[in-house]
Amino acid sequence: MLLDAVLGVGSELELHATLQHIVETATALTGARHGTLGVLDPERGRVTELFTCGGLEDGPVPRPALDVPIRVHTEVFGHLHLTGKETGAFTEDDLALLRVLASQAGIAIGNARLYETARQRERWIEGAAAVTTALLAGRPAEDALTTVAERARLLADASAGVVLQPTAEGGMEIVAASTPDDPGDLVGTTIAPGSPVLVQLLGGEPVFVEDSATDPRMTTHVRSRFGPSMMLPLQSGGKLIGTLALPRRRGGRPYTAVDRLLASQFASQAALALVLADAQADREQLAVYEDRDRIARDLHDLVVQRLFATEMMLESTRRRAAVHEVDTLLGRAVDELDSTIQEVRTTIFALQQPPAAAPTSFRGRVLRETGGAAALLGFQPSVHFSGAVDTLAEGDAGADRLLAALRGALAAAHRRPGVGAVTVEVSAGTDAGGGGGRDVGTEGLRLRVTDDGRPPTVVTWP
Repeated sequence: MLLDAVLGVGSELELHATLQHIVETATALTGARHGTLGVLDPERGRVTELFTCGGLEDGPVPRPALDVPIRVHTEVFGHLHLTGKETGAFTEDDLALLRVLASQAGIAIGNARLYETARQRERWIEGAAAVTTALLAGRPAEDALTTVAERARLLADASAGVVLQPTAEGGMEIVAASTPDDPGDLVGTTIAPGSPVLVQLLGGEPVFVEDSATDPRMTTHVRSRFGPSMMLPLQSGGKLIGTLALPRRRGGRPYTAVDRLLASQFASQAALALVLADAQADREQLAVYEDRDRIARDLHDLVVQRLFATEMMLESTRRRAAVHEVDTLLGRAVDELDSTIQEVRTTIFALQQPPAAAPTSFRGRVLRETGGAAALLGFQPSVHFSGAVDTLAEGDAGADRLLAALRGALAAAHRRPGVGAVTVEVSAGTDAGGGGGRDVGTEGLRLRVTDDGRPPTVVTWP
């Protein structure tokens, strides 16, 4: 029977199945009515799991019992406790059998733990690889952080996975969250500056909490719903880019040393992936800028110069022409070429502006107003600049009034039926005030907005 029991104990690789098999074998081998195997937490010195056979005894009636420790290497893993021998009291032979079984059980448990740790490590490695692949696929920043939080939550069997980032005030704020429920109340939660937890995290140290609800270091309003928790710094190259927090529900099983190690390794890999994803996004944006610069240079060096040369040739031909009709046609061609050159130059300027950046030049602000109006009008207004408008508008309050007038004119065009084209002309001169004078504060800036409605409408400023 002992030989069969030893062979049977070593037949399982899954840890929980092995532990249940051990307590059932010990009960059958010694003829006990009741058996328990309590698993000890070496860090906390208390029983964390209990495996039973035959159920628990009722009442505090003292009965003969056997208790034998199970050691894995030199560490006490747990205790086998047997009571209620069917044939009377336990014998020395029962104790000897139980000790032999316990020693073999220690070997079986060690193998099962190695197997479980290997499987757990494999899952974390696969999860880290999946996160890296997802982040390098070009997802937006918010989606990337949510991906990290969600994958870590599933791997750690946590109640929530959240990513925090430093705030300008010196605290930390939850910017992405993943929970089985609605994570809306988690996003936006902040850790106040000066918190003991924050001091550790900003120093690059992980924080492990036994019970979030009662730990004095935890100060957020959502702490009451959570128990064991890990807070792992996301850092790369000595720079802290955020924190990954993985809390479990209150009363949930505590994190083991293996859990902490694997989660910390995952956090390091995720931080590197986030940095690489940001670098890749920067490279792609730089490539867009370079492409836009190339297009702008080509337009300026080739198209504009050729159009300008053609305009000069037509102008020269018009002056030599004696026929009135030919002179009129050539004049129109010159005007059209001049208008085309202005359009191309406006396009060149727009290409030279960063797509997502707020414009700082006056031309850029005008283009932003017309670009915003295009969504309402259903078409892009034509914009022409002439003269040193940026130079005159710099530091001039009149520029703001011109932009206000432009917004009003575009809004009025949107309200009028039948408008299919709008032309905006912004020029710089010395006679903006009319009659050779100049309006105070305008510095010669002039605006003319024309639409093709019935009848056409023209708005001028000043």
